Amino acid sequence: MSTIQTSMNTIANHTAALQEVLNRQIAGWSVLYTKLHHFHWYVQGPHFFTLHAKFEELYNLATANMDEVAERLLAIGGRPVATMSEQLRLSPVDEAQGQLSAERMVESVVADLRTMVEVIEQGIHAAGEAEDNATEDMLIGFTAALDKEIWMLNAFLGK
Repeated sequence: MSTIQTSMNTIANHTAALQEVLNRQIAGWSVLYTKLHHFHWYVQGPHFFTLHAKFEELYNLATANMDEVAERLLAIGGRPVATMSEQLRLSPVDEAQGQLSAERMVESVVADLRTMVEVIEQGIHAAGEAEDNATEDMLIGFTAALDKEIWMLNAFLGK
C-alpha cells in the first residue's frame, strides 16, 4: 500500500470527529462573514473609515478560510455544510444582534476570533489524531494569523 493510500485510510478512520470540527469551522466562518458585513455596513463614528476597511479585510479572510476548510474537507472525503440552517445550527459564533457602537463591534469580533481559535485548536487535535498533517498544518497557519488579528484589534481598543 502506498504512503498516500495509508494516509487517506488513516484519515477515513477518523473522519467523523475531524469532519465534525471542520464543519463547525465552516459554519463559524460563514456566520462571522455575515456578521462582519453587518458591522462593515453599520459602523459609525470617528473610526468609520478605519473599521469599515478592517471589517472588509476580515470578511475576506473569513471567506478564504471557509473555502480552504471546505475544500480540504472534500479532499479527505468529507461533506462541508452548505446551507444557512446547518451553518447557524453548528456555528460557535452568534449572529450580529442590533446596533452596536464601533467599540462594541470590535470587542465582538475579538471574542468571535478567540472562539474560532478554540475551534481551530480542536481541529488541530482531531487532525493530529487522524495523522492528517496537511489539515493540521493548514489550521496552525490559521491560528497564527488570527492571533495577530486579535492582538491588533486589542491594540485598537487600547487593551
